[in-house]
Amino acid sequence: MAGTNPPRVAVFTMGGTIASVSHSGPGVRPRLSADELVSAVPGLAEAADIDAVSFRQVASPELTLRDLTVLAATIERRFADGYAGAVVTQGTDTIEETAFALDLLLDADAPVVVTGAMRNPTLPGADGPANLLAAVRVAASGDCRGLGCLVVLNDEIHAARFVRKTHTTNPATFRSEPAGPIGWLAEGTPHIALRPIRRHHIPVADDVDPPPIALLTVGLGDDGRLLGEVERLGYAGVVVEAMGGGHVPAHLVPALASLARRVPVVLASRTGAGEVLRETYGFPGSETDLLEQGAIPAGALDGLKARILLMLLLARKEEPDGIRAAFPWP
Repeated sequence: MAGTNPPRVAVFTMGGTIASVSHSGPGVRPRLSADELVSAVPGLAEAADIDAVSFRQVASPELTLRDLTVLAATIERRFADGYAGAVVTQGTDTIEETAFALDLLLDADAPVVVTGAMRNPTLPGADGPANLLAAVRVAASGDCRGLGCLVVLNDEIHAARFVRKTHTTNPATFRSEPAGPIGWLAEGTPHIALRPIRRHHIPVADDVDPPPIALLTVGLGDDGRLLGEVERLGYAGVVVEAMGGGHVPAHLVPALASLARRVPVVLASRTGAGEVLRETYGFPGSETDLLEQGAIPAGALDGLKARILLMLLLARKEEPDGIRAAFPWP
């Protein structure tokens, strides 16, 4: 309607491919500021009233969970000031972890959308501008409220808890198991087909350093020697990406059982889809064996997301019963 003020959307940039350009050495590096990134996108000013914030300027492997607790607190302050939504841009390597962490840290109806790019601005067909415009349109949409944190790339809208990066270079890299994207954009308009059930809100103060959690993947013939080093190296817990529905070689069970008596041991699957089983197999090293020894089933969470959840729970000094109750995840 004529005369209506456009929705106010904060855009927090954190570097990554979407902000990367050539430099004096090989390859590209994150260099573009928030203002430079926003000004390069045609139509963005018509989509929302943009508040561009250069929050970090790094490749996404450099981000930490402490960065995200600070970001979550900053987003909450914007929402308290009446902003309609927030967009976070970063490298795609860790988008699924960032989005899931923000989904747990924030308890707001306003959309929080994480986006990035698979092709940097120096390449033909760079996808960053289209992804940023789509993300802002989702963040500004009243239809996208109450969905938790979202990931928007390639005109698809994904729920944070399900999305995964599945290809190193393909712009259609992001997939969600088991239900697929919860929506899409067509002609610039977001359409929501599915509304996920929100499970947890785990607020963590932005001055708290989350404890280190080990992530170990079990492979064929694994001798398990890394398990014996978890406590010595100072890890507060471990997520074990087991084979299939939650299986390990039988000779690893004593070490896992001993570890589970002292720190949380979360059992996830290395497959990338499906749930950790609870009562299907009964051989030594099976899921029933490990659960009887104290392992915590991750449900349908993969190892990366189970690690984020465990880190936040321990950052809040959650009791063992509370940690166990937070898993499994459907």
